[in-house]
Amino acid sequence: MEMLDIVSKPSKFLKHFKVDVEDELEGYEDWWFEEGLKISENIDRLGTPHLRMFDRFGNRIDEILYPKEYWDMLYRGYKLGVVADPIESGNLLKFFKIGYITSFFDPGLYCPYTVSLSTAIPIYKYAPEGIREKYLERMLGRDEEVWQGATWMTEAKGGSDLGNTVETLAEFDGKFWILNGEKYFASNVGAQLAVVAARFKGEGKGVRSLGLFLLPRYRENGELNYFVRRIKDKIGTRSVPTGEVELKNSQAYLLGDKNNGIYIILEVLNISRVANAVGSVALAQRAIYEAYIFAKERFAFGRKVLEHPLMKRQFYDRISLIMKAFALAWESAIMLNGVFLEKPPYSNFYHAFRLLAHLAKFWTAEISVQTSKWSMEVNAGMGVLGEYGVERLLREAMILPIWEGTPHRQVLDAVEVIVKKDAHKHLYEHLKDYDPEGEILKIGEEIKSLEEEKRETLADIYISQLAERVSNILIKKYLS
Repeated sequence: MEMLDIVSKPSKFLKHFKVDVEDELEGYEDWWFEEGLKISENIDRLGTPHLRMFDRFGNRIDEILYPKEYWDMLYRGYKLGVVADPIESGNLLKFFKIGYITSFFDPGLYCPYTVSLSTAIPIYKYAPEGIREKYLERMLGRDEEVWQGATWMTEAKGGSDLGNTVETLAEFDGKFWILNGEKYFASNVGAQLAVVAARFKGEGKGVRSLGLFLLPRYRENGELNYFVRRIKDKIGTRSVPTGEVELKNSQAYLLGDKNNGIYIILEVLNISRVANAVGSVALAQRAIYEAYIFAKERFAFGRKVLEHPLMKRQFYDRISLIMKAFALAWESAIMLNGVFLEKPPYSNFYHAFRLLAHLAKFWTAEISVQTSKWSMEVNAGMGVLGEYGVERLLREAMILPIWEGTPHRQVLDAVEVIVKKDAHKHLYEHLKDYDPEGEILKIGEEIKSLEEEKRETLADIYISQLAERVSNILIKKYLS
């Protein structure tokens, strides 16, 4: 029963992979079991939060109304240093450990932490002189005065094809870059800072005309610098508010070199994609745990459900699958930790990381969805009732394949980095001690050998194969 025991707590699962879990993180986990879960469940039941657009004097304030308990829950991660520690230590792994524990209980809550870090890192790396000092310190607080961040790329026409869908325009007025446009999916709306993709005015379509801009919540004169049109009514992730944002002569700062905008945008997305993979596995673990606590007590056909051979085998199959998924996600986190401070032009190791990140985001999100669905089936009729929370896991999981790039986007980007950067070769070099047959090389070269249209037609088949093979290779690394 040892394998079933390791899914009972996120800390046990992390320790199984020899990941250090500090005492303060175990205390954080205990708080979730004792108090946090109830708060999280109540926030989910409340549904879409209310937007208070005006104060009683008619001034625009765009305030997101959550109960006090929500903010208490949210700030716990910031107090642990979920954003501060990576910047101060130069190491991302505490961020991912906090994220794994958080996502076991509430994957939506990991989103504010993720987009805040994805704001802080480009400020740290690319903000102009004076701007970094002005804003970064506010994001590194470990109390309720900490500033949050957000990453807003998507517009009404879509998110994946940024080169053609971003219509927000940026024009320099001598002091600020002035942004005009709108963002359709603005997660963590209400944040004090956001990084925003916009097109340089007069430079036409295409990714080369994009820049990444730092957008403060307020103008220098104290007025609102962006406006929230409405809050989205989403299937899940109600623990992070997502809105539609209007930019009207908004003041912003360009991050990095104008010619490298798309690369800096992709750096931001890399962080979110790895976090998505880590959170996906944590949610899948929770789904197995919820299935376990039901199946070990429920009687059917003369014995407990868990004691039926078919069910027992399925449990072990699911645990084996999420262990492979974790190896894929955690390796991508470790590799990102080695490259997140790189700037263009990037190393070969960075390209290897990019390939692994696409594989991890694509594969783990699907595992999360399927495992959550299976957990509902194990819970049978109880699994579809909102009062018991298992159906929520599926709602939360359905967000994961879509956020920060759909499965199609991950597949095609993985193919692109193989074809253009030989990323499969660099990933093989990183893992060759665990891949004696050269399976990574074989699949990569087979992809490259296909003509372009056939390559795209079969991309999901090949990338699924590659993701599974790499996960099998990595599980040897972690558990051998």
